[in-house]
Amino acid sequence: MTKGAFYFLLLFSFDVLADNKFSNLLFLDDNQQSPPADLSVIQWLSGHWRGEAFGGLVEEVWSPPLGGSMMGAFKLVVEDQVQFYEIETISEVEDTLIFKLKHFNKDLTGWEEKDKTVDFKLVKVTDNKVYFNGLTIERLSDKEINIYVAIEHEGNTTEEKFNYKRVE
Repeated sequence: MTKGAFYFLLLFSFDVLADNKFSNLLFLDDNQQSPPADLSVIQWLSGHWRGEAFGGLVEEVWSPPLGGSMMGAFKLVVEDQVQFYEIETISEVEDTLIFKLKHFNKDLTGWEEKDKTVDFKLVKVTDNKVYFNGLTIERLSDKEINIYVAIEHEGNTTEEKFNYKRVE
């Protein structure tokens, strides 16, 4: 598997994506501002989560809110081999939230440039979903979540679903 197969969208046309009816994703219009929010709307994400995707196991661990942010770590393991990692944050910035991440190969060499991150601005908050620009986190219960992400591979953009169960 190549990193390109999993590379979350960095550059794309929001207008084109908005026209493709993704069922669980929302996108900001060019002139649309993120709504006000703080970490209380997503603190339920804290914990250790595991699921299956891309022919292997996926795992995410999220810290509780502290200092205006939550930090997370992701990894994909296929056939007992780590394929890649992500370091993630959800932070309170200017009275709203932003989700940022960086990708790393299994040897921890980075995908993005040194000072670059993949950023997802907040679009909308509902009782059980927090929509970021091209990424949605859905709370099904205290023990199960879905994360939906717009992923580009070979020029095609798809909505990928990651279903996670809480690790007790």
